[in-house]
Amino acid sequence: MSKKRVRRVRAVAHHLTEASARHHEEQVAVEEPLEMRVGGEQYAVTMRTPGDDFDLVAGFLVGDGVVRGASDLMSLRYCAGVGPDGLQTYNVVDAGVSPAALDLARSRERRVEGTSACGVCGLASLDAVATISSHDLAADTTRVDPGVLAGLPDALRERQKDFDRTGGVHAAGLFDADGTLLCLREDVGRHNAVDKVVGWAHREGRLPLGGTVLQVSGRASFELAQKAVMAGIPVLAAVGAPSSLAVDLARRSDLTLVGFSRGDRFTVYAGADRVPETTTGTALSPVGAARP
Repeated sequence: MSKKRVRRVRAVAHHLTEASARHHEEQVAVEEPLEMRVGGEQYAVTMRTPGDDFDLVAGFLVGDGVVRGASDLMSLRYCAGVGPDGLQTYNVVDAGVSPAALDLARSRERRVEGTSACGVCGLASLDAVATISSHDLAADTTRVDPGVLAGLPDALRERQKDFDRTGGVHAAGLFDADGTLLCLREDVGRHNAVDKVVGWAHREGRLPLGGTVLQVSGRASFELAQKAVMAGIPVLAAVGAPSSLAVDLARRSDLTLVGFSRGDRFTVYAGADRVPETTTGTALSPVGAARP
């Protein structure tokens, strides 16, 4: 986190008065570039909140289809990255990978620049976005009680420490089917938070993530659905709306996609078979549950 001097203003009848403005220091979320290298070769740059960088890089490479198994990622290390003050910035990470993974990385033809808002926009073509997962979600018979599913946004929000301090970060939480939190990560970028969760799982030897639910704090974009599929996660739930491409991908990939998960209601856009019609806990009313 970073402290910045700000001026808080309260407009009264459209006029600014001395009593309505004051200066103080406020914490804001840190955003810095992270350059990712694969086998010593520049691969991508993303804007992220520093922290859990090795998880971020590992998850990013899993989502890109470069890392497909435990043996594909052999090492992660910080490289020399010196700031204006001459100190190490910890903003460059090199991934040591298998020869096959290095060939895949070279074939991805990523443009180097990226932002905290987009995880797939650096790929050279839309064809490269449709990465084929090595995990078969159709074989995952996970079922999640509607009461558990509806309670995940609150469970996620209660543990968002960085959001409490800044109000400026997204969160992704990995839960098992009974609602137990396995991993939570926060970041200025929605896709970065998911990459950090997936990277944690890869480094813990947990992939594929069968029997789990990925709850995210924002909307469900195509890239988040893609990352869930690539990690073998059967259920993706978001507090916001999904995009049309996310729905299409979920239906093609047997991913259960849930949107507008707020309070006691949510909408199932794909894979409704994993969400029973009734709950064993608090009475809820899932809205818009529809089979793909």
